[in-house]
Order: sequence, then C-alpha cells, then structure tokens
Amino acid sequence: MPRDYYEVLGVARDADDETIKKAYRQQAFQFHPDRNPDDPEAESKFKEAAEAYEVLRNPENRARYDRFGHEGLGGNGFGGFGTTDDVFSAFSDIFGEFFGFSGRASRGPRPQAGNDLRYDLNVSFRDAARGTEVTLKIPKNVQCHVCNGSGAEPGTSAETCRHCGGSGQVVQSQGFFRIAVSCPSCRGEGRVIATPCKECRGRGITRQTRELKVRVPAGVDDGSRLRLRGEGDPGLYGGPPGDLYVILHVEADKIFERQGQDLIYRQDITFVQAALGHKIEVPTLDGDETMEIPKGTQSGEVFSLRGLGLPIPGSTRKGDLLVHVTVVTPRGLTKKQEELLREFEELDEQKPMKKVKSFFRKAKEAMGN
Repeated sequence: MPRDYYEVLGVARDADDETIKKAYRQQAFQFHPDRNPDDPEAESKFKEAAEAYEVLRNPENRARYDRFGHEGLGGNGFGGFGTTDDVFSAFSDIFGEFFGFSGRASRGPRPQAGNDLRYDLNVSFRDAARGTEVTLKIPKNVQCHVCNGSGAEPGTSAETCRHCGGSGQVVQSQGFFRIAVSCPSCRGEGRVIATPCKECRGRGITRQTRELKVRVPAGVDDGSRLRLRGEGDPGLYGGPPGDLYVILHVEADKIFERQGQDLIYRQDITFVQAALGHKIEVPTLDGDETMEIPKGTQSGEVFSLRGLGLPIPGSTRKGDLLVHVTVVTPRGLTKKQEELLREFEELDEQKPMKKVKSFFRKAKEAMGN
C-alpha cells in the first residue's frame, strides 16, 4: 500500500499550496539523483515525493485523494513516475524555479507540433440550413519548397554543433549539482546551418496563402467549430502539423427564428379566420406549405409541422417548424361591421350557458394579453 502523500511530504492535511510546494522543494533537494548517485533508496524517495506533489498540487486530484484515498486516483490517468527522467520532464518548470535548471541534458531539439490556426467564416442562414461548400484562402506557414524544410541551401546540410556534440545543451558544475544550460553556439538547436537557404533564410518555412475547400454540414448553428486536422502551421524538427479551426458565424434570417433545430414562424390571422377556421400558406426551407387553421383557434397557439425544421448534424432526422399564431384585432371598423359584431355579441349572450363568454370578449381579452 503506497504511503500517505501528506506523510511523504511531511505536511498537515490542511496545508496550503505554498507549504506543499516548499515541502516538495526540500524533498527534491534532499533526494536529488545528482546528490545521491547510485542510491536506489534515494531515487525511490525522489520519485515518491514527485508523485505526492503531482497529486496534491492539483486541486481536483487533491480533493479526490482526500475523499477516496489512493483508490480515487485510479481513473485520472496518473500512475506515478517510472524513472527520474519522467520526473524531470514533468517538472521542468519546477526545477527551473527551484534550482535554476531543467533537470537533465537532452539530445538535440525535440519535435514540436505546429501552431493551430483559426479562421472565422460568415455563413448565411440558408447555407447553414442546407449545408454548403466554401473555398477558404488561408495565410499560413508552409514547409520551404526550396530546402524541403531543412533550412540549409540546397546542396548543403546542417552540421552537428561541435560545442555541444548535438545535444543542444552543455553541462556546468555548481557544487554537487551538474547544471544543464542551452548551448551558446547553437542556441539549443544541436545543429548549425553554415549556409542558410536563401528562400526561407534558414527557417525552413515560408509564408503562403493556400486555398482549402471546406464542407459546412447542414444544420450547423452559430458558433459551431469545424476542425481540419493537419491544416495548421507545420511542425518543427519532425513534429506534427497543427490543426485549422473554422469558427462559423451564422447570419440571422428575415423570416425564421431558430430554437435549436426547430424553426419558428410567426403568422397573424383575423379573429374571423380563427373562429371559422382557415387554410394558410406557410413558408418552409423547401417552399410554401399549406396549413389548416382549425375552428376556435386562440391567439398564441403553436402548431407544429413535423420534420420541416433544420437537419440534425450527424443524423437523418430534422427539427420541426413551429407556427406561432397571433389573432389580430381589426382597427377602423365600418359602421356595418360594428353592427354585425354587436349583433353577434347579443346572439352569443342569449345562449343557455351563461358561463360561456362571448366571442367578442374572448377576442378582446386575447388581444389584451
């Protein structure tokens, strides 16, 4: 059973972050491999202290550990450190802060992934609804076509730095520590380009504008993000290229409102149409559709036309078209119209059921609401 992490660092369970950091610094200093060469026990304690600090310095991991112990860390992807080099790699910033160096010397520059790029694309509502293909012009770094990314003039090649032997670092001694610093001759590259490429000036990359075709899926919403793998800046020293992220900005539509994958259409009708029923033409993404307004429709009712909304990305299904009906009270009635309405009101009030409100009052109340 692993030892308690608080016990390993010699701190109380309510210790703050600074106290934990200070305790780990003391442990790392005491059991550092360069101070304890060929000492398996010191190496074990060095890795154990690093494991304890790795967990306790992270608020989420620490809370999980406080509640469930070592078993609570099983699903967070951390399984300790196999070697001291793993410790130096994980805490290069910490060792730089504590001791003024990063740990151990490395052999030459490490592969570096290229930078990710972002492109903001404006899309009309109808194009976003149906899906479309657009051609983007992306200014980006690309591998130099003259030197093929080597940075050296064709016919020449980079040479191994003689000062550091290609490691990119030189080792200096300070007391019992061996301190690795960047090589001053090659600036940590591990190689020297005697004859730089004239096209890219030794950088291995040039700036170009590339055209890319991008498929915008049907039904995408404003703020959606498309990821184009490998279309970012090229990597360095054999590293993978970055990705291109296309951020979609969907313009508002003049006819429809959007509610997820449902479309909202607002339709005004007269109170006569609402009372007697009526057929109306409703616009959809694929043309007009006839819809029946049933007798006795109330203002504010919503009718759903199934499957006439927006496509659901990654699915064959679609949202619905929601028709919001508003009963409009007429203005500027003629004398004849007023007489007919009053006659209707009188006939309505003569019904046996006194609790039934007149249609005229219902219409006025609905408009008031």
